[in-house]
Amino acid sequence: MRLVYFRGKWCVYWRDESGPRRVSLGTSDKAEAERRYLDWQSDQRRSESLTTVGQIVEAYFKDREARKPGSARRHAWKGARETFGDLLPRHVTRDICRTYTERCRKAGRSDATIRDRLSTIAAALRWHDPATPAVIEMPPPPPPRDRRLSREEAVRLIEAARPTPHLHLFIVLALTTAARKTALLELTWDRVDLDRGRLDLGEGDGNKRRARPPINESARFALVAARQAATTDYVIEYAGRQVGDIKKGFARACERAGLQGVSPHTLRHTAAVWMAEAAVPMSEISQYMGHTTTAVTERVYARYSPDYLRRAASALEIDTGSLVQKRTTRRKAK
Repeated sequence: MRLVYFRGKWCVYWRDESGPRRVSLGTSDKAEAERRYLDWQSDQRRSESLTTVGQIVEAYFKDREARKPGSARRHAWKGARETFGDLLPRHVTRDICRTYTERCRKAGRSDATIRDRLSTIAAALRWHDPATPAVIEMPPPPPPRDRRLSREEAVRLIEAARPTPHLHLFIVLALTTAARKTALLELTWDRVDLDRGRLDLGEGDGNKRRARPPINESARFALVAARQAATTDYVIEYAGRQVGDIKKGFARACERAGLQGVSPHTLRHTAAVWMAEAAVPMSEISQYMGHTTTAVTERVYARYSPDYLRRAASALEIDTGSLVQKRTTRRKAK
């Protein structure tokens, strides 16, 4: 194993049973390459000490927590540990994944939950070895949920949650910022700028970006009242503590409001649909929601715009009046 210079970059070069191998160190500076080479060797020794899927996943979580506290998806691993924990990566096959999927379905788990578990394992194994021999097959993604609230339903939900201040605040903010549940529950007052009218929703997990939406009047009214009663650094608080989840309280509020099929994520979807129905440009909706690209927004929300495919429909107009006139002219000619 040695350093070689290849196509303008220093690389680690060695041979094994599969032939020559080369890993770029991403630098053309030899001194820097030597430092990175030592780090690479250290990583290799750490990787070699990890053998089972369980060990790899735990090391993956530890690495994520070191870089960003709270980012490890332990809840997803909990339901898969018994099946995959003692396996070696090469023992993770398509058949094992299919068997696991069917067993989870029989236990009442949704395909979305199963995908969440398997994708967490896949991410950990790729982190450990980009060329991992594991073959992970996941169930197809579920169709997008189309449930959104009408304006009247939204008012009913807000009123149903009014006796519970932290839940009431969450619903108002979710509808006025289109933010994800986690972003709002993690929001602290130092990222609420009432003077400039802007929220900083922080950094998301993985590829989930977060926006910095403006504060409209509905949100401002709720935030000012909450700020006066605040006892912690968190905007959404209860009994002097950060709120970990609002799932149960939210479900009870939906029941009181007579709403079915509504989840906290429905509020984000609703906010986006309302913007699209008001003919807000897709580029603005994309930024408001923190989407990676406008293409994501257009794929889901363009159809709600009042001008959706209007120009295409106009191109297919048929001038029936001229056709009638031509028929009449031909009859007269006969």
